[in-house]
Amino acid sequence: MPPRYRDIPAADIPELHQEHNITLRLISGTVDNTTGPVTGIAVDPLFLDVIIPPETAWNFPVPGDHAVFTYTIAGSAYFSHNTDTLPFDIVDGTNYFDMETNALTGSQTVVLYDSDGDHLHIETSEEPVRFLLIAGKPLDEPIAWHGPIVMNTEEELRQAFDDYEQGRFVNESDQ
Repeated sequence: MPPRYRDIPAADIPELHQEHNITLRLISGTVDNTTGPVTGIAVDPLFLDVIIPPETAWNFPVPGDHAVFTYTIAGSAYFSHNTDTLPFDIVDGTNYFDMETNALTGSQTVVLYDSDGDHLHIETSEEPVRFLLIAGKPLDEPIAWHGPIVMNTEEELRQAFDDYEQGRFVNESDQ
């Protein structure tokens, strides 16, 4: 599909209130028979801005054919049923014994989920959490990426930057 820009005012984003005072802002996809304002995207995305209050567990169904990740904006939560210490590989330049391995995930953290599940389990402790939940059908295509532009090949990427520099990247007539 051709690139396009969408300006979505906050007033157009439905806010859903679920059990236990959980708030969802629905940007794309459908939840509880409500559809977000961003539609017509090939990967059938689900894009939510979620707030979960302290000491609350939330189970949310996700399509089994979608890739899913979360990005924590503020607060912290356990982004799985496992609230124990998580195993991990040693990161270059960091000593294993110097690293905290708490399963409580804090702000500015991305959690990429395996594709074998059908729901997410997210649980807060003493503080609330706000995060983005993003899911979509994988394209299974090659990726060429530089800065904010993502294409399939280096040639397409060069063309996109040339189009941008020449003012042809996104035309009003394309929208």
